[in-house]
Amino acid sequence: MRPALLGVPWDASSSFLRGAALAPPLIRRALWSPSTNTATEAGPSIDPETFDDLGDLSMPEAPAEARGAIERAVGAILQSERLPVVLGGDHSISYPVLRAFRGRAVATLLHVDAHGDLYDDFPAHAPAGDSTSLVPVPGQVDRYSHACPFARIMEEGLVGRLVQIGIRTATPHLKAQAARFGVEVYDARHWADAPVEALEGPLYVSLDLDGLDPAFAPGVSHPEPGGLSTRDVVDLLLRIRTPIVGADLVEYNPHCDTRDLTARVAAKLLKELLAVVLRHG
Repeated sequence: MRPALLGVPWDASSSFLRGAALAPPLIRRALWSPSTNTATEAGPSIDPETFDDLGDLSMPEAPAEARGAIERAVGAILQSERLPVVLGGDHSISYPVLRAFRGRAVATLLHVDAHGDLYDDFPAHAPAGDSTSLVPVPGQVDRYSHACPFARIMEEGLVGRLVQIGIRTATPHLKAQAARFGVEVYDARHWADAPVEALEGPLYVSLDLDGLDPAFAPGVSHPEPGGLSTRDVVDLLLRIRTPIVGADLVEYNPHCDTRDLTARVAAKLLKELLAVVLRHG
């Protein structure tokens, strides 16, 4: 299947900071920067002829309408017999993206992140005094926060198996949720033990940039020291041996970046992900 790149500029389900909605065009700019080239370590070179770029989705302001728009857009990609590769945006987008796969088998979800994003609900957030900062809204919770997508995904049975890599913020509630849903968690100390080569397809890959240590990816809203290196994540992608049916790359926040370094890391991971999709998709 031919990959189709779709930007989803959505960050209204974020906590602490907004800014991830600005990410898709900046990742594209880094992907095509003349400072690098189209070669990949996975094999195929990535150029505009190897995939379709569908641009960025026009997002409604209301969260429920936004989730519906994401689901419909990804569903249209699948109906066209193409393979969706989605640029976020915050991690809440993974839930409506995977809802579009209902009726299409997704055996395994491979998830790289500092956070489990398995909360049953999370405090609702609203803008503070500036354009980026967010503060909790007293007494209000959000079941579709970027801290909750994998709880919703597992509740609805959208994937058969969830394998999480790089987790290093597991609260008691998140541990209980992981046990409830049978999630296989390989924390940041044991990420290399994940049985990536043995994962069964069809496979969906979700890459949160804060899964990397902030030394490698400073441009994220929730930097968590002690994470993976860029080399670690590239090597993880190169270990995939099974067909991929979809993917997302999320949580780049340009407001937090330094010299566009995180955009370049995102572009590198996108390039290798597209190459692995072409090899195994």
